[in-house]
Amino acid sequence: MNKLVFANLVHRPLRSIISVLAVAIEVIMILSIVGIFMGMLNDLKARNNGIGADLMMQPSNASAFNGISGAPMPIKFDTVLRKLPHVAIVSPAIVKFNTNPGDFGVVDGIEYDSFDGLRPFTYVAGGPFKGPDDVIVDDVFAQSDHGYRVGQIIPVMNHDFRISGIFEAPKGARKMVPIETMGKLMAAEGKCSVFYIKVDDPANNQAVIDEIHNTPGLADYPVITMEELMSEMTPEKLPGFNLALRVVTGIAVVVGFLVIFQSMYTAVLERTREIGILKSMGASKSMIVGIVLRETAILAVAGILVGIAGTYAVRTLLLHAFPTQHFEITSAWVAKAAGIAFAGSMLGALYPAWMAARKDPIDALAYE
Repeated sequence: MNKLVFANLVHRPLRSIISVLAVAIEVIMILSIVGIFMGMLNDLKARNNGIGADLMMQPSNASAFNGISGAPMPIKFDTVLRKLPHVAIVSPAIVKFNTNPGDFGVVDGIEYDSFDGLRPFTYVAGGPFKGPDDVIVDDVFAQSDHGYRVGQIIPVMNHDFRISGIFEAPKGARKMVPIETMGKLMAAEGKCSVFYIKVDDPANNQAVIDEIHNTPGLADYPVITMEELMSEMTPEKLPGFNLALRVVTGIAVVVGFLVIFQSMYTAVLERTREIGILKSMGASKSMIVGIVLRETAILAVAGILVGIAGTYAVRTLLLHAFPTQHFEITSAWVAKAAGIAFAGSMLGALYPAWMAARKDPIDALAYE
């Protein structure tokens, strides 16, 4: 019977290949969108964690994803914050999400000395800002495209900056400029979007938070630990992630279902006499259904394997084209995608299998 199953698949190679590719595309679509979103999310976590702060004070309208709330807080708050008990370092920063086509991504405007105090920069080339139009970039950005070097001029927020240093990632944004220059470019001089706070002992985090909220004028500003910030960076909190995943998964399942359905439906019609012979020899309905489902299972497994390999190929191409983009493939999501693709394929084969099992052997033998 297994020889018969494989012979049926080999007999129509083009149809079998198309079915395998349909399942493969289903797997690639699911794993690719998850890989891109989860890569972005985990990269963001690593870069925020690399700043070295214990606490973060944000504007009242801020979200867990910095860079979308502007710069509404006066930098002069840092004078008040530095006087609080257990506060070691306060570093104001402007976190700007830049949507310019040639300069897409997050840019940090930092007060260099205090930001470096949170966790010192490690430079692979060059060093700190030497002027208001200098930018420091991380080594991931420096290795992207054709490579960037110290002294090179690059556009940041429609302004030309000179690269003064290249530092080791992860540590905040991939590009950082002086906070004063960022304030001028955003028409937000003397303002910031976040205060990073280093505490003398992490055990005093809650005491510092309480002190800030008890300080006149600061009661309405959210203060969270970096651990709490990391916990907020989940697929459920990422805008549109679950919706995009459902849409892509739904489309992928429909494509796989329809191709498998069409393939197996056509196969059953073409093998009417074969089914009649099998039934006249005593084959049961369950055996006929089993043959069709076994063929489908082979196609599905082959498609899943091709899809997983194809996803790694897509990942390689994307990382080559966009070196700063992270693409994360996890075993858990590989298993989920494989399960979804396999289940969709088997569902697509159920009606053709049922139709084959119901064929009357007399009518099937008389079929021309």
